[in-house]
Amino acid sequence: MRSRAHFKAHPLHPALIPFPFAFLTGALLFDAIGALRDSPALWTTGAHLTITGIGAGLLAAIPGIIDYVYTVPPGSSGKKRATTHGALNITALALFGGAWALRGADWSPSPPSIALELIGAVILAYSGWLGGTLVTRNLIGVDHRYAEAGKWQESSFAGKAGEPLVVAHTGDLAADQMKLLHVNGHRIVLARKADEFIAFDDACTHRGGSLAGGVIIDGTVQCLWHGSQFDGATGAVRCGPARKVIGAYEVKLTTKGDVLLVSPPG
Repeated sequence: MRSRAHFKAHPLHPALIPFPFAFLTGALLFDAIGALRDSPALWTTGAHLTITGIGAGLLAAIPGIIDYVYTVPPGSSGKKRATTHGALNITALALFGGAWALRGADWSPSPPSIALELIGAVILAYSGWLGGTLVTRNLIGVDHRYAEAGKWQESSFAGKAGEPLVVAHTGDLAADQMKLLHVNGHRIVLARKADEFIAFDDACTHRGGSLAGGVIIDGTVQCLWHGSQFDGATGAVRCGPARKVIGAYEVKLTTKGDVLLVSPPG
């Protein structure tokens, strides 16, 4: 067994986002007004804001990358949205960097540099809207754990396909608690239903939301993205908008109190 840390809902990502947005849009305003008024003081401020904004954007990218790799569910609509969000942020920073390179020796902005900043600001605004959607709709960067959900648990396992694999101990989970398992590259949720354990695929079949990040009550798991519900024991859809079942796996308990995944995927 190989366990790893999980960066669920990294708190620094949404907290750092306002800084590059404010600095870079401020740079555009100071440069544009400074050019119109022929004011070195204003465009010098714009130059400093550009440098600070690019630095803040690179700093904000660190927790953003962590969220992208570890938190956003793979193959989901949120992953596509996060990919676009990241690509647009990189493009915006590159545009502001290009605008900086086109400044005069006295840091005065040229018409092409202001044009690049304007395009970068528009892209940054759209990317910011996508980021807000990731927070509000896909719950990235938000602590949404329900009452008595327990501490987030996540572990990785490697074994032969079809051979029983110990993935937990009975004491690891209380009733209506879940654990995310990475078994041979597959994401599986282990959950406790009263005195029995169930296991099912992590991805909601509607838009790919993580079921391990959802809510489970008496064996029924709900995806928090759009409210789809599944029977964790059979994988059957209990409530839409999802229409396809999720995969379910047989689980047994050993006399030693180990939780055994009977036929893990390869």
